[in-house]
Amino acid sequence: MTDVATSEPTQDAGMPRRWVADLLSDTLTQPTPAMRRAMADAPVGDDVFGEDPTVNALESRVAALLGHEAALFAPTGSMANQLGMRLHVEHGQEIIADTLAHVLRAELGAAAVLSGISSRTWASERGRLVPSGPLGLMSVGAGPYQVGTALIVVENTHNFGGGTIQPLDAIREVRSASREAGVRMHLDGARLWNAHVATGVPLSDYGREFDTVSVCLSKGLGAPVGSVLVGSAELMARARIWRKRFGGGMRQVGILAAAGLHALDHHIERLAEDHARAARFAAAVGGVAPAVLDPASVETNIVMLDLSSTRWAPAELVDAAGAHGIRTYAAGRTGVRLVWHLDVDDAATDAATDVLVDLLR
Repeated sequence: MTDVATSEPTQDAGMPRRWVADLLSDTLTQPTPAMRRAMADAPVGDDVFGEDPTVNALESRVAALLGHEAALFAPTGSMANQLGMRLHVEHGQEIIADTLAHVLRAELGAAAVLSGISSRTWASERGRLVPSGPLGLMSVGAGPYQVGTALIVVENTHNFGGGTIQPLDAIREVRSASREAGVRMHLDGARLWNAHVATGVPLSDYGREFDTVSVCLSKGLGAPVGSVLVGSAELMARARIWRKRFGGGMRQVGILAAAGLHALDHHIERLAEDHARAARFAAAVGGVAPAVLDPASVETNIVMLDLSSTRWAPAELVDAAGAHGIRTYAAGRTGVRLVWHLDVDDAATDAATDVLVDLLR
């Protein structure tokens, strides 16, 4: 490993800071030179009229991968999730999700603000789906006395849970019971690619268990922007209308969709490298601070440090690591998150490991 315990990252005056290891998020990935060439060469048209051939190719490809009829390209993951929820839930009805769910914790109340959707949550450990959670919370047939559940939202992998992979058997159990009750399901699959690579479960096996699925192209896959929502042809026709209402009608957006197609061709299987580097870091940190990190909890590319047993506050550890060129994220009152991605190589992983092991020892 590289000894960087006393080093400072260098930077030019007026330029953004160059980190030794930037583990703030996998949203930081830069488009590769090959991806930039694919974007520059993409044939384009007006997507509002459905005439962009590159967007159409991306939508068709993602729909097929996830086992659905149709898809819709969206500029952001939050918009894709909001469209998915809006399709299933009327004003005054509710969605239910776990307490750490991105759709409720990190999308700024958009479901309530934009669509008049209420919400309730079930408790989960590291975001992992246990069927008794949503099924015990689901409210159906309550008449005029209680809010009715219209949609269950599941997140896979789970961001604030620390990259947790949802068990397919648990998803299927919830799907069976919710279908019988007339409640639909949406998957926030921003990092579904990571679950697929880590488990070998086909994307379509996950996708077919949900009425709609959103997947993100701008995290581990390395595209500069974009998510895709999939579902039935009828649902996606409605989603296209709501996308325009939400301000997401786009024109020659094939330049962006081309990055997504390139990522599907070249960047899915390499996610295993991110998982391996995160696991290597976790083994080292867990070896010196087992109360802070159980290496067995690291399933994909996200690592969550629990500082509750230490003298560190999250912001203080973030600052201390940052002083040595390691950028991390304070997650709540006791947590620090690190995320591996396309632009974090073995040398950066070694540097981050040395710094955090030293600080937590």
